[in-house]
Amino acid sequence: MNSISPLKLLFLSTSVGPLGSGMGGGVELTLKNIAQALGDRHHTITIVAPSGSLLPSFPVIEISGRLQSTAQSEGREAWVAMPSESVLANMWNYARQVQANYDLILNFAYDWLPFYLTPFFQTPIAHLVSMGSLTDAIDHSIGQVITDFPSAIALHSRAQAATFEFGDRCRVVGNGFDLSQYQFCAEPKNALAWVGRLAPEKGLEDAVAAAQAAGIPLKIWGVLQDVPYWHDICDQYPDAPVTYEGFLPTAALQQELGKCRALLMTPRWVEAFGNVAIEALACGVPVIAYDRGGPAEIVQNGKTGWLVPPDRVKGLVDAIAKIDQIDRRTCREQAEQDYSLAAMGDRMEQWFATILARKAA
Repeated sequence: MNSISPLKLLFLSTSVGPLGSGMGGGVELTLKNIAQALGDRHHTITIVAPSGSLLPSFPVIEISGRLQSTAQSEGREAWVAMPSESVLANMWNYARQVQANYDLILNFAYDWLPFYLTPFFQTPIAHLVSMGSLTDAIDHSIGQVITDFPSAIALHSRAQAATFEFGDRCRVVGNGFDLSQYQFCAEPKNALAWVGRLAPEKGLEDAVAAAQAAGIPLKIWGVLQDVPYWHDICDQYPDAPVTYEGFLPTAALQQELGKCRALLMTPRWVEAFGNVAIEALACGVPVIAYDRGGPAEIVQNGKTGWLVPPDRVKGLVDAIAKIDQIDRRTCREQAEQDYSLAAMGDRMEQWFATILARKAA
């Protein structure tokens, strides 16, 4: 497609943690990849994020304040809540002051405030929603935005869209990755991988149980968000062959992940996408995932991994037993064909062009 004219873009990051900390989960990697994809096309990008954020190659405006709690732990009927001296409020106050300097604002925060503020800004705001439906308050706020600004909401997957009553009116943009950062590994070691925030909705205990049943070591990477949850797993499976390897940035993670025979994805909830599935495929690592949410749209069953019935440890064990049937080179090829930065850049430019055309009209 023909690229749109270079834009001045203001990115508003997640407010649950600084960029580079891992606290923002897949949103941090998504923001980095989109910035790179659009920067390669000569768009000018400035990023607003909590203090302590690091993102080489792009200017980051660091905003102080108290971090926001994560929406996934609050429950369906949770009220809108903001701490005093909220970093989220401070970030959007900054955006309000400088909005005239930008053609478009891209919001990455899954929180009520940015959606509520949309009609009060002169500069159009695009929202890339990172989670499925979690609370009635946020659902209502997103729904109001898509009613008043029909092009303003984008999601990562059809499965994510299906969790919202208005999902059929949202744009699905998938994701994209700098695949040059991921090295293909043809000969893995005898180990399995699990990557993600250590929190109940990620279902780590099922992966631990499957590794124990299969008798194959499991390496765990990610931010230890819920310490009591991790301790409960250790108490429940004291003899499981698992090791917690900590949180690693992309360059280090891909080196270790690539050495594993398979990645296990065991979410209890509907994952909006599943960045780590693409990271694994890019290294040639097959993915064994519950047939639920975004990962179910990524994994090609029997070709680049196996999809198993949700919450069934036996299904995971059975899939592990036949993982060597998957060609690791095919995994890498899928990542290259479907999830490149170029493809993501095309989708983002098409989305922005629609928003700007509507604004002009």
